[in-house]
Amino acid sequence: RQFGDKLTAVKQWTGSEYKDMLKVWLAALAPLLKGHPNHLKFLKSVTDFILIAGYHSHTETTLRYLQDALHGISRNIHLFLPYRHNQSISKIPKIHSLFHYIECIKEMGSTDNSDTEVSEAAHKNLIKDGYRTSNKVDYILQML
Repeated sequence: RQFGDKLTAVKQWTGSEYKDMLKVWLAALAPLLKGHPNHLKFLKSVTDFILIAGYHSHTETTLRYLQDALHGISRNIHLFLPYRHNQSISKIPKIHSLFHYIECIKEMGSTDNSDTEVSEAAHKNLIKDGYRTSNKVDYILQML
């Protein structure tokens, strides 16, 4: 996918845009991180974690790969602390939740159906189209 000059105008990423960017961000960021190999290792670990977590099914081997990616994240996340105003990652729920993925996958199964693409498509098609066809006055009642 080509993002062109629209990349900087994106205010909120959809699941599809996020997945498309995930495919190219290491190659795009590698030249910028030249001389910072551990930063690049962190981003590779994040990429690996996201991709492996999205598998449709898991085995002990894939869970070990997920654990390896998680170790790569935890080994290098400190590199980004200087960019946080409080120098801490302890209060970032999304980071904290990563450490529970493997346990949750073992208990409840794969996370492959936990993305937001279906609801994003519904929002785009149903809500936005409904709003456009309304007269913009009491539009919620008209959309229902």
